Amino acid sequence: MTRIGTSYKQHGLPSGPWDAVVIGSGLGGLATAALLALHGERRVLVLEKHYTAGGFTHTFHRPGYEWDVGVHYVGDVHREGSLMRRLFDHLTDGALAWADLGEVYDKIIIGGDEYDFVAGREAWRRRMHGYFPAERGVIDAYLERLRATVRTTRRFFLEKVIPPVLSFAGAPLRWPALREARRTVREVLASLGASPRLAGVLAGQYGDYGLPPSEASWFMHALLVSHYLGGGAYPVGGSSQIAATILPAIERAGGAVITSAEVSEIVVERGRAVGVRLADGAVVHAPAVISDAGVAVTFGRLLSREVAAEAGLRSVAAGVPPSFAHVSLYVGLERTAAELGLARANQWVYEDHDHDRAIARYSADPDAPLPLAYLSFPSAKDPDFARRHPGRATIEVIGVAPYAAFARWEGSSWKKRGADYDAVKARLAERLQAVLERRCPSVAGSIAHAELSTPLSTRHFAGHPHGEIYGLAHTPARFAARHLRPQTALPGLYLTGSDICTAGVGGAAMGAVLTASVVARRNLLGAVLRADAPARSRVAAAV
Repeated sequence: MTRIGTSYKQHGLPSGPWDAVVIGSGLGGLATAALLALHGERRVLVLEKHYTAGGFTHTFHRPGYEWDVGVHYVGDVHREGSLMRRLFDHLTDGALAWADLGEVYDKIIIGGDEYDFVAGREAWRRRMHGYFPAERGVIDAYLERLRATVRTTRRFFLEKVIPPVLSFAGAPLRWPALREARRTVREVLASLGASPRLAGVLAGQYGDYGLPPSEASWFMHALLVSHYLGGGAYPVGGSSQIAATILPAIERAGGAVITSAEVSEIVVERGRAVGVRLADGAVVHAPAVISDAGVAVTFGRLLSREVAAEAGLRSVAAGVPPSFAHVSLYVGLERTAAELGLARANQWVYEDHDHDRAIARYSADPDAPLPLAYLSFPSAKDPDFARRHPGRATIEVIGVAPYAAFARWEGSSWKKRGADYDAVKARLAERLQAVLERRCPSVAGSIAHAELSTPLSTRHFAGHPHGEIYGLAHTPARFAARHLRPQTALPGLYLTGSDICTAGVGGAAMGAVLTASVVARRNLLGAVLRADAPARSRVAAAV
C-alpha cells in the first residue's frame, strides 16, 4: 500500500521557514497549497493527523482489496475545456486521468421502479419525459430553474474573496443567489408542480449533499444536479490518485505534506494567528495559517475559547448544524467486476419516494426500513483496478446514520468499543448487504470480506465532531452566513475547502481557489483558465 506524504513519526518536520501552514490534507488543503506553490513558489507545509494524505479522497486497503472512502464520481472532469477539468489539469500537470462512467451515471430506484440519469442535458430531458410523459412541462421548468440558479453562482462566490471590511460593497453580489438559496428543495419542486413520485426522483441524489428535500437549500441541489448533467467520471488508479498527483506541485516549490502530525492548537500572538502547535508540543510558525479542518473544528477546538470570543468566533457556526453522518459497508469479492456483471452506474435505492418521511421514520425507529442505500462499484469504474487487484472486485454500500445512535460510544477507542457496538454494526452490515444482494444477486456467494464503518470512524479519522461527512449542513441558513469565507476575523487565519463553498470534490476544489486567491492577493481562477492545458492531460477510455 502506498501512503501519500511523509510521516512525522518517522522523519520529523522539515526545516522552515514556511510561507504558510495548512491544517488538514483534504482536497481543499492540498489544492490550496498547490496553487500557492504554483503561483508564487510559496513554501507551504501541510499537516495531516491521519497516516496518509488526502482526507476523503484517500483509499484504504485490506489484503487484496482497496476502497475509496469519499469519492465515488466527479462531474465535468471528463469534458475537455470544462472548468473542473482545467483546474485538475493545472493542479496535477495533467497527470490525473479520468475514466468516463458512460451514458448512465446514476440509477434512482424507488420500490420496484428504476430511473436512469443519463449524460447530457437534452438526453436527460428526453429520458425523464419518457418516464413522466404527463409532466413534461414540469421537467422543462425544472431544467430551466436549474440553469437560472447556476447563473447566480459566479457573483455569489466572487463576493467571498472581497475583504470583510468592504462587505457592504459586495453584498449586492449575493442577492440573486440568496433568493434561490433561501428556499428548500421541497419548496421549489412543489412550486413547479411536480408530482410526489417525480419529486422523489428529482431529489434522488440528495445523499450527495447530505440533507433530505425539506431541509436542503435549493441552491446546493441546483449546483449538484447541474454538475452531473453532463455525466460523471472516476479517477484512474482510484481516488488516492487525486492527492498523489497534486503532491508534486507542493514539493517542487519546497513545500511538504506531513502525515501523522496532529495539530492541537492554532498559535495566536498579539491578536494574530502566527502558527500551529502539534499534539506533541512542537510549534510551526508561518505568516498564514490555513485550516481545511472545517469550521466546527477550527473555531471550536483549535482556538481557545478566549481567543475565539475576542475575535467574535465563539458561535460562528450557530444556526448551521452539521450535515448527515453515514455508515458504509466495504465489500470485497473473489471475482472480477466483469465476471459479476457489475455496471459503472451508482445506484440510489429507496423504499419510498418521500425522502423526508423515510428519514423521519428511520430516525425515530432504527428498525424501520432503511431510508437510503447507495451502491458504488469502484472496481467497475476504474480501468486500472484489475491490474492492481487481479481476480477481485469491490463495492461500497452507504446508508445514512443519525450520530445520536452512536453517541454513547463516543469516549471509546477505535476497534475497542465493546460487544454492544459490534452487535449494532453487525445488524447494519447485514441489512446493507441484503440490499446489495437484492440489487446485484450475482455477488451472493462471492463475498470474501465485508467491513462496516460508522460515524465514529469518521470522527476518529477525520476529526469531525458528529461524524459528518459533508461538514456544515447545506441548509438555507448556511448560504446566508457571511462568515463562511476564506478570510476570518482573526488576522493571519484563513479557511479553505468545502465549508466555505459546497460539498463534494468540486466544492472543495473551488474553495481552495477562493482561499489561495485571497492569500496570494490575485485572481487564481483567471490564472487557471488562461493557462494552456498540459500535454499529458487525458481521459482514459471507459473499459
